[in-house]
Amino acid sequence: MDPFLIGEWVAKSVFLLFVLLTGFAYLTFYERKALARIQVRIGPNRAGPGGWLQPVADGIKLIFKEELIPAQAYKVIFILAPIITVIPAFIILAVLPWGTSITLFGREINLYLTDINVGVLYIVSIASISVYGIVLAGWSSNNKYAMLGGMRSSAQMISYELALGLAFIGPVLLASSMSLVDIVEAQHPIWYVVFQPIGALIFFIAVVAEVNRAPFDMPEAEQELTAGYHTEYSGLKFALFFMAEYIKMIAVSAIAATLFFGGYLGPFVDRWPILGPVYLFLKIMILLFVMIWIRATLPRIRYDRLMAFGWKVLLPAALINVFLTAVVLVLLGGQV
Repeated sequence: MDPFLIGEWVAKSVFLLFVLLTGFAYLTFYERKALARIQVRIGPNRAGPGGWLQPVADGIKLIFKEELIPAQAYKVIFILAPIITVIPAFIILAVLPWGTSITLFGREINLYLTDINVGVLYIVSIASISVYGIVLAGWSSNNKYAMLGGMRSSAQMISYELALGLAFIGPVLLASSMSLVDIVEAQHPIWYVVFQPIGALIFFIAVVAEVNRAPFDMPEAEQELTAGYHTEYSGLKFALFFMAEYIKMIAVSAIAATLFFGGYLGPFVDRWPILGPVYLFLKIMILLFVMIWIRATLPRIRYDRLMAFGWKVLLPAALINVFLTAVVLVLLGGQV
């Protein structure tokens, strides 16, 4: 095998991990600043110029916080659970394209880690893994509140994964491919959100529930469950759960931008391919702001209504959307 190709893969992987870790740190800062502006506050402004070193201060604080493991906890599972939760968040973006390709040192470098012809299936399968970490965290803590949070999480994530999986089908049918590179290229010149507005809305609601964000943050409802599945966690293990949540926010925003908003496509990308990652970054930032805006605006909904909405509203709407998309494509002869 070509050693330069292996080096290229390693460099891309390291770069992607660096971007996700930095993105996690500064997404917390972005969220706190955005919430402050919405609520007419100042937000973090003490650590560094304009508060820009606040994520560094938070990281140092978490490193030095005391690590506690309950005496009656199932210790091996208790330690493994945060790791099981955070790993899928890192690897889910392996098939996501950041751009087309650039020429560097005489070699053509594709701006994605890999392009597999079942990229959508890869994303759906990896997204299903993190629920195990949350359930095991609740069970291994040997704590009633944590166990209830874990059970809530498993029920919620499995319920909304059905609608999420169906929301993927619209872009797959329109592009006639499960490769994310093909799906992005098929959105030139019209984004799929124009053809799939209901599918895009279903997808966005489902991923907000999937990453346990407000108003779907029932697994960690502090009024009822103290803190939910991570009640007994502290220090770095506690930080891993929130790292997973915020990295998954970045990941699902990137996937939504790729499926419905043209991914890296934008003006002059064909002339200057390096603009592709810039356009994708801007789209991710806008979608992240919408998630933060929802958190600042909507109250947490009751658990029975959350489950009823997933099964009685979102799932039927996703099925109808798939049916209508298939019928229209058949009537148009498979061409949009």
